[in-house]
Amino acid sequence: MIRILMSGCNGKMGQVITKLCSTDPNLKIIAGVTKDPKKITNPYPAYSSFEEVKEVADVVIDFSSPDILPSLLKYCHDHRCALVLATTGFSEKDNEVIRQASEVIPVFKTANMSIGINVLIDLVTRACTSLGGFDIELIEKHHNEKKDAPSGTALMIAKEINNALDDSMEFVYDRTDRDIKRASNEIGISVVRGGTIPGEHTILFAGKDEILEVKHSALSRDIFAVGALKAAKYIITKKNGMFDMKSMLKEMN
Repeated sequence: MIRILMSGCNGKMGQVITKLCSTDPNLKIIAGVTKDPKKITNPYPAYSSFEEVKEVADVVIDFSSPDILPSLLKYCHDHRCALVLATTGFSEKDNEVIRQASEVIPVFKTANMSIGINVLIDLVTRACTSLGGFDIELIEKHHNEKKDAPSGTALMIAKEINNALDDSMEFVYDRTDRDIKRASNEIGISVVRGGTIPGEHTILFAGKDEILEVKHSALSRDIFAVGALKAAKYIITKKNGMFDMKSMLKEMN
């Protein structure tokens, strides 16, 4: 039985994971942390801070916000607990703190828990090295409650493409103040926010007289919950270090 502490338990993803865990006999959420513990009645105790948590978990799954990072890492460090970090919007300083924590505990960190998104990244990084001279544009769409823009997933995709092209590309988020034609080394990143869109990412390769599009659409939040639970089962087998979906998929194949 894997004991899970659900960080962000009363959020949309926390509730989806709570539901899925109830159908898996090998998983049990033993407690949750959330800003408003009384908002929803869960089948486990919920606390407003990690300092209040009495239970000891094998792994923390975090779908919350970057501001709780210090107390989250302290709990995991004190209890030598594995961490699945699905929150986005971390600063470079935050990422360095997470890296340092991974020297002691195992950390699984990704901007997107979908298996499909990570297969998409593999496809587009291979495509961009074959499509020399094609312009690259990335369009991401999310629901109207999402705060960070561009999405962590969009930035992850753009960085992987840039890495495949020897870090030669420039990310362009806004062209309204540019009175020049598009440069060949740009990756244009566009953001759409509206309705209840769970998530959609399209990478467009535009060449002379031809266009190639690679798109991933999330039709529900269940796919992210399934990925997070697979990550939890994977990361508890590690002693320490940084891991991501790429490393998990490589070991699974």
